[in-house]
This record gives sequence, structure tokens and C-alpha cells, in this order.
Amino acid sequence: MDKTNNKLTQQDYKHQDKDSKSLVLGGIIVLLIAISPFLFYTYKSLPNDTQVWETFLFTTNTSYFSVNAFGWFLIGKIMPIYLLLLWFFTCKHWWHWIILVPLTMYIFQLWGIINQSKNFDEVELIYLLPLMMVVIPAVYVIRAKLFANIHKDDLMSFEEELGQKRSTWQQIKDLFR
Repeated sequence: MDKTNNKLTQQDYKHQDKDSKSLVLGGIIVLLIAISPFLFYTYKSLPNDTQVWETFLFTTNTSYFSVNAFGWFLIGKIMPIYLLLLWFFTCKHWWHWIILVPLTMYIFQLWGIINQSKNFDEVELIYLLPLMMVVIPAVYVIRAKLFANIHKDDLMSFEEELGQKRSTWQQIKDLFR
């Protein structure tokens, strides 16, 4: 008589452990996204008709608008930063670096609100240009290289090309050939 072995192997335990960790991490990410509307509306709990808000932890003094409006502006910039950071750190696609451009834009806008400057939505493009001049061409070059090499019939030559040692200048020249 043959006995069937119902015991799980060590590899099966590792696979189940990996799946359960993935489910827990996915559940945490879903929870963080699901609470975002509740976090957004926290500004409604701030005082509406005053420019000074005193608590036992801190005192906030706004220059141009009420504490409630200041909170609305802050949350309006913090929530996209929060969601873009979640997206950036959980995205498995090759193009996820381009998320840094809108993320940086929102960070500059948040900085303008915190400093309470009157033109906080007007000058961040000037500061974003250097980042955009690096990130956008780099992402495009990665995309072009992937597209060209995936559509080639010979993947071995692609692996050999990746394994070759080249100078930095040669690598830059190869990007544009």
C-alpha cells in the first residue's frame, strides 16, 4: 500500500510565508489608501474664524488666511504627496521614476504654503526644470533602450552589451546611437 504524504515541504512553507507577507503588506497599503479621504477632511476640525490657533503642543499664526483655510491648503498639498509616495514606493514598473516630477511639484507648493508666500503656486516650475531635465530624458532613454532590445530577436546580444565594461562617456554616447 502506498501512503500519500500530506506533509508540506520546506519549500511549501516558504511559499506560504511569502504569500502571507505579501497579503499583509498589500492590506496595509490598501488601508493607507482607504483612509486618505478621512485624512483629507481633518482640516474641518480646525478653527474657522481666527488666524491664531493655540494648543498645549504648539501655536500657529497664519498671515493671510484663517487657520481653517491654512489647514485646507496644507492638506490639499500633503494628500497628493502622501498618495504619490505610496505609488512611487509600491510601483514595480520601470517608469516609476517619472512620479518624482509631480511629487517634487507638490513638495515645492507645500513649502510655499508653509512659508506663507503669496505666490506659492507660481514659481515651482523654475525649480522643477533641473529635475525634469534629468528625469524625463533618463526615463525616455530607458524606455527607448527597453523597446529596442525587447523587439530584437537576439536577447543574447543584449545581455552581452549589458556585461561590457565601458567608460562613462562611452555609455552616454551609446544612449544616443
